[in-house]
Amino acid sequence: MTANTLTGLVVDAQVAADRVLREQIGFLPAVFKDSSADMVAKDQNITYPIVPTATASDVTPAATPSDPTGTTVGYGQMTINKVRKVPIRWSGEEQGSIRRIYQNVKQDQIAQAFRTLINEMEADLFTAAKQGASRAYGTAGTTPFGTANDLSDFANPVKILKDNGAWTGDMHMVLNTTASTQILSKQSSLFKVNEAGNADLLRDAALGKVEGFGLHESSQIASHTKGTASGYLVDLTAGYAVNSTTVHVDTGTGTILAGDVLTNTKTARDTNKYVVGTGFAGDGDGDIVLNKPGNLVAWVNNDPVAVGNNYTGNFAFERNAIHLLTRLPMLPEEGALGEHETITDPYSGMSFLFSVYPGYHLVIIEVSIAWGVKAVKGEAITTLLG
Repeated sequence: MTANTLTGLVVDAQVAADRVLREQIGFLPAVFKDSSADMVAKDQNITYPIVPTATASDVTPAATPSDPTGTTVGYGQMTINKVRKVPIRWSGEEQGSIRRIYQNVKQDQIAQAFRTLINEMEADLFTAAKQGASRAYGTAGTTPFGTANDLSDFANPVKILKDNGAWTGDMHMVLNTTASTQILSKQSSLFKVNEAGNADLLRDAALGKVEGFGLHESSQIASHTKGTASGYLVDLTAGYAVNSTTVHVDTGTGTILAGDVLTNTKTARDTNKYVVGTGFAGDGDGDIVLNKPGNLVAWVNNDPVAVGNNYTGNFAFERNAIHLLTRLPMLPEEGALGEHETITDPYSGMSFLFSVYPGYHLVIIEVSIAWGVKAVKGEAITTLLG
């Protein structure tokens, strides 16, 4: 194992003045979090029920009630698929060489461990939102909120969620920092105190809540590079009825990727922008899967479909649409090497396993956590393009 490099720190009077930077985390406070999955091992399935839509019928008076048709309750599955750590290694001689500032350096190393693991979780949640969204609104390559005093970029995602039947009591929108800058600089109705009703946005850059959305920023939202698809046609003689999700395409070339925004370009019959949940490796013919609720207009055989341009997304969703499962890494029942305790990152509020493993003239400090993420309800997620 490589020793620490401390040359620049071995100064008698040096004071540790570094403050660990932290990126914006928007998904972590906005999604549904469950930290009670202690009995679930890594990669073991966690099953949750999915109740189908109901069918109504007429009430017909009779001596006895009619026997209704039984309901088949579906299910989904997710896993805790990551158990990750950040180790910190110190020898006694290294500690002694910077004794006056050792505690400060160690504290900052622990903060950096929090930072690394939290950013990984945030990035996983971003990917789940991007690949799990039902539909998209806006123009790829054009940052939203750019027109002063125009709140259409809030109103239309609300419409998509409402039309999908999403519960709107706990909605959130996670923005990339370019989009949030447009709000801060151009949406004066939100930062003029006499119009907004408070000075939070103007004085503290606190985005607050707009049109039902609790607003957040995330530094882990990355640009989506579209697949290379060209020339694909819908391939089913009978076509696809409304709410179809699996669609067979043929004749084209190139890839269709999860997270791509797909449109049916048949003479504006369907102007919706659909998000692809499962893509197609490309060339020839194959299936793609649209996220629920699927197509909102019937598709006809040989309808042309096209993949939209590259985009940097923003994501509107109801809290329960995206799940984050976390737990501490499991230790053997018979006892584990070292000492262990739970510590909480004050910036994110997430709890980690803090372990100290004594060695021969050295110690290994380890910060670790286990997690899994999934977009469990695509109908309650939409992408605001940018």
